[in-house]
Amino acid sequence: MTRFQRLAVATVVLTFALVVIGVIVRATDSGMACPHWPGCFEGQFLPTLDAGFGVWIEWIHRTVAALIGVLILGMAAAALLDHRDRRSILWPAIVAVGLVGFQAWLGRETVRLGNSGESVTAHLAAAMALEGLLVYLLVRAWYPGRLGRAGSQRFTLLAVFGAAATFALLLFGSNVTARDAGLVFGDWPLMNGEVIPSVPAGRDDLAVLFTTHALHRYVAAVVLVILVAVAVAAWRRRAAHPRLAWLAGGIFLAYVVQVGIGALQITTALAPWAQTLHVAFGALIWGGSVALATAAYLSARMTVVPWAPSGAGVGDDEGVARPSIGDTVRAYVALTKPRIIELLLITTVPAMVLATREVPGIAFTDWARIAIWTLVCGTLAAGSANAINQYLERDIDSRMARTRRRPLPANAVEPERAMVFGIVLGIVSVAAMAWAVNLVAAFLTLLAIGFYVVVYTILLKRSTPQNIVIGGAAGALPPVIGWAAVTGNVTIPALLLFAVVFYWTPPHFWALALRIRNDYAAAGVPMLPVVRGIAETSRQIGLYTILLVALTIVFGIVARMGVIYLAAAIVLGALFLWRAFVLWRQGTSPEASTAQAVRLYRYSISYLTLLFAAVALDAIVVL
Repeated sequence: MTRFQRLAVATVVLTFALVVIGVIVRATDSGMACPHWPGCFEGQFLPTLDAGFGVWIEWIHRTVAALIGVLILGMAAAALLDHRDRRSILWPAIVAVGLVGFQAWLGRETVRLGNSGESVTAHLAAAMALEGLLVYLLVRAWYPGRLGRAGSQRFTLLAVFGAAATFALLLFGSNVTARDAGLVFGDWPLMNGEVIPSVPAGRDDLAVLFTTHALHRYVAAVVLVILVAVAVAAWRRRAAHPRLAWLAGGIFLAYVVQVGIGALQITTALAPWAQTLHVAFGALIWGGSVALATAAYLSARMTVVPWAPSGAGVGDDEGVARPSIGDTVRAYVALTKPRIIELLLITTVPAMVLATREVPGIAFTDWARIAIWTLVCGTLAAGSANAINQYLERDIDSRMARTRRRPLPANAVEPERAMVFGIVLGIVSVAAMAWAVNLVAAFLTLLAIGFYVVVYTILLKRSTPQNIVIGGAAGALPPVIGWAAVTGNVTIPALLLFAVVFYWTPPHFWALALRIRNDYAAAGVPMLPVVRGIAETSRQIGLYTILLVALTIVFGIVARMGVIYLAAAIVLGALFLWRAFVLWRQGTSPEASTAQAVRLYRYSISYLTLLFAAVALDAIVVL
């Protein structure tokens, strides 16, 4: 065992112990037992023997944190001395030094702010981020320094999604503690005997607490499904990677135990031992999820790269011109599919306007701040999903005339870098949404990325002609995210907006698929025009268009929209129906159907843009 590995093991173990001690501090209200920082009392470092349990547990908490800081400095030094040629160890070790310093500053602020809910949540989030980084370094240190680029990273993406969902759940749980909402319901798993708890009339003060606690349980249920999927996928790969299978199974079992401990928190009225166990298992599951994702990524790259002389990159071809910085930037931008992002964002802001019945205005108000951050994070999230999608579909893209010039088939970006780029964009988007907007919008953003990558791209795209029908849910989430960004919850109008985009997607996409059906056939993708033919696809487009137009009218009634929206929905819907009918009527003629499909595809984009513009205009104009 190298000295870096020994330091990594000690640091990870001690960090986990620190998290547990921190929960004891919180559960026993010992956070303010030491009013000064870093020592407990002014001019006194070591408490007296009769200082009491609260003082001593807080002092131990701070002392262990200081020791971890020293160990992390040692890890950075060992990385500089022993692994300066391994950037995957060197730079994360340096980042860990900055993160532990930031964590120390948050600890001081937590004391200064009197253990406020926001400071405690931020402190826990930073601690979990530090734990995740240290676990990554620990796992990375046990793999060879030079790795190949062979092997599929499909399971890695699923494992990363599971780890991200676990981290999000930790934040939702911390938010429950911060708002002191742990005992607003006295039963489990129901909430006051209901699946969706109702707030007593006139009790707006309870609404926030009910929502906070209920969301934690809902998210926990979603994460359970995700971890089941991860465990099943790992078990199917157990012959090639038995350790990954056992680790994924252990994470799932630990989560089942965690669910039981969550129930015990209710039955024991938040006993300190139950709170401590709950967060301890949460930290254990989070650390295990990071280890699983890291090991999956590294295991897929276990083809060792032959040694190359210093200064000679592996795979470099002498005489081949390297792309310019501008070309590289353009290639990475192209990975995000900017045109698709524009289409997604036009459904976000109108939903926010409808939810608040106001527009941001010129002044930098809270509304404007939330709108800007939501659009920025939404752009990053969509770019993340699109970049990972291109990594997964690079073999298909190389066989299709429409996509051969994309960055990966054109060798403008290395596949592995495209995948890492997409993952980093996703992490930044979800983290920024949680920090600048709210946790509900952040979790929905994570779900949108995961649904597009895992459900649509990995599971459905190559296996069923209904891929775009089910997978379209990912593209239908932006209006729900926008609604949640300004309200903190999701209501019926937001779900109806989701349904509108959901039912708009098949006619829109199938019209495009009709035009490029030969490309899909060459790539072996079972799109509806390839599997069922032109006539059936035209018929399905017509049926989905009828459902879409009907939904827009239902939405107008339920959301109490005015004349502007209803007139736009009727006129725009009538035109959509007419174009779908013309395509349906000419569905037996390949040439005529292709021409009509192109017209319908172009109109569908204008339709969605104008319909959501009408939503926003109707919400702010009083006739």
